Amino acid sequence: MRCRKPILRSDVLEMKDLKEGMVLKGTVRNVIDFGAFVDIGVHQDGLVHISQITDKFIKHPLEAVSVGDIVEVKVMSVDMKKKKDSVDDAGNINL
Repeated sequence: MRCRKPILRSDVLEMKDLKEGMVLKGTVRNVIDFGAFVDIGVHQDGLVHISQITDKFIKHPLEAVSVGDIVEVKVMSVDMKKKKDSVDDAGNINL
């Protein structure tokens, strides 16, 4: 089985490089009740909320995506100030 990898953009390496409206490819890293976390290559996974995953109603994100899927996402917002936890000073990315 060959592992598929997204083609990451060479001009997007850190959170500060992200701009609202950018469309990027990434890999689904985790699926939880309220959405999916996607690795877009900036050392901080972005969250795709369940309401943004598909146009149709789904009860759980696993109905539409799985860990390892390559997906195309749009950057909705980047919060550089909000801290994830006390050790990690990265912000939040909403896709």
